[in-house]
Amino acid sequence: MWRARGGAGGPGTLEIGRERRRRRRRRRRRRKRHLRYFPHLALSPRVGSAVLSGSLSSPSPLRTMSPSERLVLVLGGAGTVGSGIVKSLLDRGFHVAVISRDGARLEKLRSFVPASALPHLHTVVGDVGTEDGAEQAKAELLKGGRKVTDVVSSLGLSWWQGGPPHMQTLQELQKVLETLLLSTFTSWKVFFPLVKDNPEGSYTFITGGAGEHLLMPGTGFLTLGAAGALAFCQVVREEYPKVPCKLNEVKINMGVSTSERLAPGFISHLEVGKAVASLVEKRSVSHTVLNANSPADLQTLISQGWL
Repeated sequence: MWRARGGAGGPGTLEIGRERRRRRRRRRRRRKRHLRYFPHLALSPRVGSAVLSGSLSSPSPLRTMSPSERLVLVLGGAGTVGSGIVKSLLDRGFHVAVISRDGARLEKLRSFVPASALPHLHTVVGDVGTEDGAEQAKAELLKGGRKVTDVVSSLGLSWWQGGPPHMQTLQELQKVLETLLLSTFTSWKVFFPLVKDNPEGSYTFITGGAGEHLLMPGTGFLTLGAAGALAFCQVVREEYPKVPCKLNEVKINMGVSTSERLAPGFISHLEVGKAVASLVEKRSVSHTVLNANSPADLQTLISQGWL
């Protein structure tokens, strides 16, 4: 503690003032060095049990393009998590594109969304798990002058419970990694350039907590693949700290299922879809990880304007 040697306004007061200014300058220098190397980790504001890492300021939504002017590519859109995102985006008036290797799953998706939204749903049969397949799917998607403004990647959320590692083959591990990690990379490599230089665009990864710990016996390869997907999302945020588009990750630390199959510890894919659609529409934050550990967390993040 500093002790004044003079009266009010005397030498002691001046000495205290100088020390305070020096401390403020040191804090600013440390913050600048921190932001230079770790821009996405500047703040970690906590909202309830939902944690935001990487947000540097309060939300400031951009509202220059209407949803009807935007085309969102949902990678994995024919799956459980992706279908909820697709429906919620269509409900908000977005045009939505979905690529799948399985035409039957695309037909099932078309029967799931409201008939009135079908003119806004664009489906392509293709394989984004390889670079060549992703390039071909991109060429098909962009026919007719379509322009993708946003991408949501929900490819890394498949389930696997094949048993302990010593009972598995290298081929099985390769298969899991292709599903959870490699397809996330190949699709990002092909589709990220479509949105990265657009300040009104976005690229959003949907991940889960399986990569942080073993969920249950026999799910070890799931943990390996999911951990790779989490690491890849971190690498992208840190390697591209200044891209104009909004680059975010929504991490759902719960099971996700359809409404009719809900169980304790699970959340409806429609609730996840509403949250992701809100994030895409608002474009309030960038280089941020939005964690949700419960359905209440998603509602809190939405009510606070983060989603």
